[in-house]
Formats: sequence, C-alpha cells, structure tokens
Amino acid sequence: MDKYYKWKVLLIVAATVFCLWKAYPLQEKINLGLDLQGGIQLLLQVDMDKVPEEARKDVADRVVEIVRNRIDSFGVKEPDISKQGSSQVVVKLPGMTDRDRAKEIVGKTAFLEFRLVSDDMDLLKKASDGQVPEGYEYKKIKSEAGDDMLLVSKEALLTGAHLMTASVGFDNYGGAMVQLSFDDEGAKIFDRATFQNIGKRLAIVLDGTVHSAPVIRDRIPNGRAQITGNFKAAEASDLALVLRAGALPAPVSVVEERTIGPGLGKDSIEKSVKAAIFGVILVFLFMPVYYLLPGVVAAIGLVFYVIFMVGSIAALGATLTLPGIAGFILSVGMAVDANVLISERMREEVVAGKGSRAAISAGYHKAFSAILDSNVTTLITSILLFIFGTGPVQGFAVTLSVGIIASMFSALLVTRVIFDYLSKNNPNLNLRMHQMFKKTNIQFLKGRILAYGFSIITIGIGIAAFMTRGTQNYGVEFTGGTLVQLGFEEAVDVGDLRDALEEEGLKGLTIQSYGEAKDNQVIVKMAGHETSRVEKAVRSVIGEKGCEILRVDQIGPSVSKDLTRKALWAVLWSTVGILIYLAWRFEWKFALAAVVALFHDTIFTFGIYALSGREINLPTIAAVLTIMGYSVNDTIVTFDRVRDNLKLMRKTPFAEIVTLSINQTLSRTFLTSFTTILVTLALFIFGGAGINDFAFAMLVGFGVGIYSTIFVATSLVVDWKAHK
Repeated sequence: MDKYYKWKVLLIVAATVFCLWKAYPLQEKINLGLDLQGGIQLLLQVDMDKVPEEARKDVADRVVEIVRNRIDSFGVKEPDISKQGSSQVVVKLPGMTDRDRAKEIVGKTAFLEFRLVSDDMDLLKKASDGQVPEGYEYKKIKSEAGDDMLLVSKEALLTGAHLMTASVGFDNYGGAMVQLSFDDEGAKIFDRATFQNIGKRLAIVLDGTVHSAPVIRDRIPNGRAQITGNFKAAEASDLALVLRAGALPAPVSVVEERTIGPGLGKDSIEKSVKAAIFGVILVFLFMPVYYLLPGVVAAIGLVFYVIFMVGSIAALGATLTLPGIAGFILSVGMAVDANVLISERMREEVVAGKGSRAAISAGYHKAFSAILDSNVTTLITSILLFIFGTGPVQGFAVTLSVGIIASMFSALLVTRVIFDYLSKNNPNLNLRMHQMFKKTNIQFLKGRILAYGFSIITIGIGIAAFMTRGTQNYGVEFTGGTLVQLGFEEAVDVGDLRDALEEEGLKGLTIQSYGEAKDNQVIVKMAGHETSRVEKAVRSVIGEKGCEILRVDQIGPSVSKDLTRKALWAVLWSTVGILIYLAWRFEWKFALAAVVALFHDTIFTFGIYALSGREINLPTIAAVLTIMGYSVNDTIVTFDRVRDNLKLMRKTPFAEIVTLSINQTLSRTFLTSFTTILVTLALFIFGGAGINDFAFAMLVGFGVGIYSTIFVATSLVVDWKAHK
C-alpha cells in the first residue's frame, strides 16, 4: 500500500468536511445568478468627459460606493455592485422587478444646486428672443398653471456637497415635498445668500432641471430648505434617498439592462437543476452497471466530486448561472472521463495477466498523462475565458475551473484510496467489467477522404445558411436593441400584436411565439429601447387580460460591440493556449490537427444552429466553449494512446499505429460521450425553453466531437506525417 495512504485519507476527510460545512444549508450558500432567481442587472457607463482631469483616477470607484449606499437604503437584499473596466459599473439587484424605479435611483446624478433667478425684464426679453446673456441659462420650470421659463444664473450659491439629511414631508394641502438640512458651513452660506437676496427667486436645480423657484421672503439661518414640485409620495421618497446617499461624481447612463421576472427565474432554476440532477443520477446508475466493482468505486468518486464542487463554489462565493450549469456538465463529463480512462486501462492490465493490485497501479499510472493533458488544456481555456470574457462567460469559466480541480481530486485521489483499501484486504480483488468493444480492428482511416468531403459539404451548407440569415443569427447581446419576453394568461394573436407594435412606430421588429404552446409566451425584439411602448401596444390588444413581462434585455450598440469583441478574443486566446500546450506535450502537427478539429466542431455546430433557426446569445457562446473543451479532451485521449504506442511499436507504419490507437480508445470515446450526452439530453428534454438552446448546441457539438477526433484530427496527423 502507498506509504502516504493515511495522509491521503486525512486530506480527503478534511476536504469533505470543509466542503460540507461551506455548502450547508445549500439554499443559503449558493448564489444564484439573475437568470435563475430573477431580478435586474444594469450596466452603467460613466461619462468620463465630464470628469476633471485630476479626478479621473477613482471616479468609477466613487460611483460604486454611492450606488451601493443608494441601493442599501432602498432595501434590496444582497445586491452586487462592482466596477467593470475603468468607466463602467455593474449593478445586480436580485428579486427586484420595478425597472423604471431601479434606473431612476441608480442612474440619477443627484447634483443639487441653489441658483438665483434674474428678474431683469430686458435680460428676460433677450433670452426669450434666443439671445441668452452670458452667465445665465434659460430654463423651463413645471407648475400647475403650465410650463414657465426662467433666466437662471449658472453660478450656484450652494450645492448638495453641504447636504446633511433629506427626508419626505407634506405641505398643508397634503402634497409631498423633500425637506433638506445642511451642515454648519452650508447653513452659514445659505443664511448669507438668503439675507442678501430677499425678494428674489431662488431656483432649486437638480441634475439641471428646475424643480421649484420660491421667492426669498426672509433670511433662513437654520440651514433648512424644501424642494417642491408636484411630487408623488414615492417620487419624493426616492429623491430624498438619492440625495442622502450623495451625488454621483459624473453623469452615468444605463447602456445595458437585463430584467428577469421572478416567475421566469424560478421556472429556470427548477427545470434546469432538476434536469441536471436527473442526468447525473443516470450516470451514477450507469457506471456500476457497466463497470461493476470499478463502476461502484467511480460512482462513489462522483459523489465526492459533487461535494467538492458544490462546497468549493459556496466557499468562493461564486454565482451559479445557466452558462455555469453548462460548465458543471462539462466538468461532470471530465470526471466520468477520468474514471472511464482508469477503468479501461485497468481492464487492459487484467487481460495482460496482472494481479489486481498491479493492475490498479498500472491503470492509474498509464491513464494519468491523458487525464492531466485533457484537464490542463481545459483549465487553460477556462482561465483565458475568465480573463477575456464577460458576464455569463466568466460564470461558465469559474464553474468549469472549480469542476476541473474537483474532478481530478476525486478521480485520482479518492478512487485510488478506495481501490488501495479494497485490494489490501482482498489481494484477489475481482476487477471484471463488461466490455462493449472487444479488440476491434475497424479501418477508420480508409474512409477519411469521404469524411473530408462530408465535412466540407456539411460545413459549406451550414455557412451558407448562416450567411443567408445574416443578423437573424444573433440575439440582442450582439446586435444591440431590446428583447421583451411576454407571458399571457390566454393565447394572443401574434399578428394583432405585430400590428399594434407597428402602430406605435417601433423599428426593426421581430415577433415570435416562445416555448411550448401552453405557456402563451411571445418574444418581441426591436431596434430601440422603448419598452414602455411595447406595454402600451400589448394593452391595446389584450385589454384587461393578464400579461406579465417575464424578461427584458436592453443592449446599447457600444455594449454589443464590446461583448462581440470579448467573445472573439476569449475564443481566440483559448485556441492559442491549447495550441501552445499541445505543441509542447506532443508536437506541432498533433497540436495543429487538434485545433483544426476544434474549429471544425465549432463551425459545424454554428452551421447546424443556423439551420435550426436558433439565435446565438451569450449562453450559446458558453455552449460552444463547452464543445471546444470537450472536443480537445476527446482528441487528446486518442493522441495520448498514439504517443504510447509509438514508443512500443517503433517499426510499425504510423497509419497503422493511429488505427490501432483509435480502436483501443473506442470504448472510452463511446462511453464518455454517452454519459456526457446523457446529462445534456436531460437538460434538452426537461430543462425548459430557457436552457433548451445551449443544450441543443452542446448535443450537436458532443456528437460531432466524436466524429472529428477520428475523421479530422487523427486523419490530418496521418496525412501530414505522410508528407513529412
């Protein structure tokens, strides 16, 4: 037995206890993304042009703190406010659904000024004629009698910098107002300003808008003032809130909005998690049935994998999203793959006549290089995706990275300790397993020319479909615009809805039914950001019937370009990382062939995706990245066996070695693909409409990944070696 056996057991126990402690209770320890629990996500763009040169360094950090203070006062549970880049702030508000109120609170600059109003009739006449005197602004003020125009000084007598408190009050007629009080210095300034300007009007200006302009009747020595303006109680409360939290150091604009209704989020998590659990249970049941005792050990290892995975995510405080579930699926596949590789290697050693302990040791030793290479390449991918990706792509990368480490720990350490314990107590341990493919000798490479033709034709058809659809291939994340998902209590006529929307003057409309017919859901996409006009059009069609806005995605053109750029860079750098690592571990021809196969699978998947009429969005990108990881893993396993056989069969022609290697790894390729597809198929069938698209992409990608390993990657290596 391994001399470090006791230390390994101690490490496993400690890691298990730690992860269970961190994960309990599960519903409180795992942070769910807004796509799973509902809420609002806003991306704020800070207008850096309005920031003085000396203050540019920390302006985004100040925005983060001020927005956080506002949200904390608003009472949102567990908000997430963070800086993105040097001039953007991401605001996540779980559970909140009032989009307009959220944007008003978060985005209001809240720059408060008290300015004098000129009563010089000559200057007023010039201003009304379009000749505004220097040092003044000609501003509108709303009143019950209608809009009025004021000539307001640009110079402020007092600003909100001296504000101490702001609260809601009511006048003698029950009208809401905001009551202000200033600090000592502000009170002195206000006292002096009111004393020197008795009889003049003082405009109260918030973010450049005049809310009221009362006449100064007397000096105000106590540093108190009021803002009136026909406020509703909620409006006055929100205004007081943002004033208390402080003014933003620069104007901000909402360039991206994502809103998920609580019902849709709950539906997503119930369906996706249940489907994933169902798929994993099928894998747990399959392993013991096929591999018998080694399968039982592998299933136990998978239990530990799940514990390590969930505990690690909880300990890191990571957020689980739909793309994160995709990362979990890939890591489950890799955990199964490692156990399959070890079991298949042990089977070969048993067939060669070795005893159980020797077969176990050799099985782990010979499977290690393939497990290491496949996991390291995927880890490289996930790290680069986290660096260059954004939002859901980063969530995918975090989940996948944690899953890779957890799967290696469970497959290489936990199961080995179990096998060592069993073999110690039973030297004649029965390692018999079922075998689907017994010493096959299929001449796969003889059909590679036909395979090349098939790939070229199929990819060509896919590219043609992709080009024909044009911008219809992309969701609003990559084109900009607005997506509104509507849920109706009763079925609605899509044609009538389209007519109503067109009457509202909305541009670039796409309207389609969504999900199952019984769901009565419709997706509306448009070029602008006029969600309120969508609501108005819907009401004109359905009248008093029930309608709920389930989801809103508003993406500005700058954001869509940025997302496209980051997605491309993430894919590019992942490919470069894989190429460099494989060139170092194998040789450049193997590495290049693997990357060509990777691109083959990606283009193939996008082509089938276009033919199916689906749209590419961020979850789709996560699915494609999953396919990339899966494809390269499958190829590495075959290449690893080729590398081993080259050492043993130095005089055998290279094509024969490759053919033998493919046949030797055929069982592993089929079984790993089968178990991974099993989980994904459960997501596709039972996961609901929200997860259906990227489950479809993964099914296509996993299927073509098996094909490309045999007929693209290995075939290319053989042809390139032949022309050495």
